[in-house]
Amino acid sequence: MSLDPAALRRAFGAFPSGVVAVAAAVDGRLLGLAASSFTSVSLDPPLVSFSIANSSKTWPDLRRAARLGITVLADHHGETCRQLAGPVEHRFDGLPASVTAAGAVLLDNGLARFDCSIDREVAAGDHAIVLLRLHAVEHAEGASPLVFHRSSFGRLAA
Repeated sequence: MSLDPAALRRAFGAFPSGVVAVAAAVDGRLLGLAASSFTSVSLDPPLVSFSIANSSKTWPDLRRAARLGITVLADHHGETCRQLAGPVEHRFDGLPASVTAAGAVLLDNGLARFDCSIDREVAAGDHAIVLLRLHAVEHAEGASPLVFHRSSFGRLAA
């Protein structure tokens, strides 16, 4: 068995995951990123989490927001996800989204949308685990999630 980074990345990629957009309005502009490490944590208190690389250029600005929007991406959001991973100044070009009064940015047509605030961050190697407290939630029925598996996007088979 090997623990070299390339082998480890391939092994981690064997586990499929959903993808979320993490976004907020900060200093009058929309900021966001895509994360495939989202998970539910607790019902009481209501908490979710995602992991972010310490090397992220977006997170230092995004973490200053009073509220963050988390949108669970649907299987039709493949291009949206690629756009959110692209150049910062073009991440929201043409993306239908709404901004809450508190500044959380929620993408339209997501499977679920969460209005959150940062509860705490936990150092975890070359990443941080961000725990988010939920303030509001909505979800859609009938759609399927965008799935990230082996470094590409797909959808669930029936």
